[in-house]
Amino acid sequence: MLVMTDIVKRYGPTLVLDGVGLAVKAGEVMALMGENGAGKSTLVKILAGIEPSDQGRIEIDGKPVAIRSPGQARAAGVGYVAQELSIIDSLSVAENVFLGDSSIGIMRSAAKLAEMARPYLDRVGLDYVDPLALAENYSVAERQLIEIARLLSRKARIAILDEPTAALSESEIIRVKAAVRAIAADGCAVIYVTHRMPEVFELTNRVTVLRNGKSFAPMETATLSIDTLIEAMLGRQLGKMFPPRAARLGAEAVRLESCMTPGLKAPVSLSVRSGEILALAGQVGSGASTILRLLAGVTPLGSGAIFLEGNAYAPKSVADGIASKVVYCSDDRKRDGIFAVRSVPENLSAPALSAISRFQLLSGSLEKGHIRSIAAKFGLDERYFSRLAGNLSGGNQQKVALGKWIGLNPKLLLVEEPTRGVDVGARAEIYKHLRELADGGLSIIFASSDTQEVLGLADRIATFFHGQLVQVVAADTATAESLTRDVTRAEQAA
Repeated sequence: MLVMTDIVKRYGPTLVLDGVGLAVKAGEVMALMGENGAGKSTLVKILAGIEPSDQGRIEIDGKPVAIRSPGQARAAGVGYVAQELSIIDSLSVAENVFLGDSSIGIMRSAAKLAEMARPYLDRVGLDYVDPLALAENYSVAERQLIEIARLLSRKARIAILDEPTAALSESEIIRVKAAVRAIAADGCAVIYVTHRMPEVFELTNRVTVLRNGKSFAPMETATLSIDTLIEAMLGRQLGKMFPPRAARLGAEAVRLESCMTPGLKAPVSLSVRSGEILALAGQVGSGASTILRLLAGVTPLGSGAIFLEGNAYAPKSVADGIASKVVYCSDDRKRDGIFAVRSVPENLSAPALSAISRFQLLSGSLEKGHIRSIAAKFGLDERYFSRLAGNLSGGNQQKVALGKWIGLNPKLLLVEEPTRGVDVGARAEIYKHLRELADGGLSIIFASSDTQEVLGLADRIATFFHGQLVQVVAADTATAESLTRDVTRAEQAA
């Protein structure tokens, strides 16, 4: 159905795509894999009409097509769900489903639009969502599913899904996979961009790998193993994904005693020691992320007590948390993790302006030393210092988002979804650097919906379900099965 040949794209002197090819059949799910910066997003943006190619040919059903705008892409039957949400919070769910669709006309009533949106929402598991409600009322995960409902409403013959499950919990991923299988069964050609290895083997028919701006011949998914796929992506063997767990831990650093805050249905008590990495595992709305936000000062402490190094701690704002050396890296790096239109050095130094200034003037020498120290801790190549943070790959953006807080020498690092949208090679690097920080005495608490990440990175795991803490276990005693049981059916985890 779709054939892209000899696609070339440059950004200034940088060659991003060098004669790339991609061919997808009707009814097929094709995984598009590669490290961050390999050119995956650029390639699909060219097909979606968002970026123009400098050279190349696109054919659909054997006929050449010119795609130089999103409108031309839609007319050619191409639908695109971007990695970054394009939901408009101030519009209703139904209005977002049909956003940009001129075929529905401008005289539809809100009730009629809601009626038209209902079947598409149902197909992605949002049968409980009110189409007339504002999109801002729903979680990141639910808004991602609304994006996929939009693609379904356009009856696309070629569907591009760029990291569609990066913001979703395990149960929501199941719904997305079901929707993908359904549209493929209807004859749609699906291009599926993901860093989640299990999805590749569960969902796709073939895999096309991009590496350093070049494409390689597609491979049948059934003939691959995780190791061979990683080697194809990296051009080398990865080595060990997760570093060894902590050999020894220090004194108790943080303790929560019967804490309640909006988002929890029962009091939570837990602790973390110096040098320990504690994982909070749970689906969206489970309460896992609520604990991070409570400790960061995003949400208030309703009742109970928190102790930081033995002292009472009740932050009323993020600024209070930072003042106590507690820093928080959210799950939405584009919104509040980085300043996308500012340089990498400006991002890394932003939280530490007072420390690198003298007499209220920025000290160039102090700033350089500060930035280089962070770069060394997170393996951030200094050649990226001249770039805007928003132009970095997902892995390097995440290093910047984490690194800027490490520059404050915190006592407690709180991280939501530490490697969301990050490729397998960059993940291993981030895990290594987080473990090195913990070995240096930093306490780390992270919330993640990635079972492999929770089991591999943490020293202990606290599982959550429907706003309640289920249990806390040593990571080396947990399994994927026990973890899934805890975060989906708490009553069986007692």
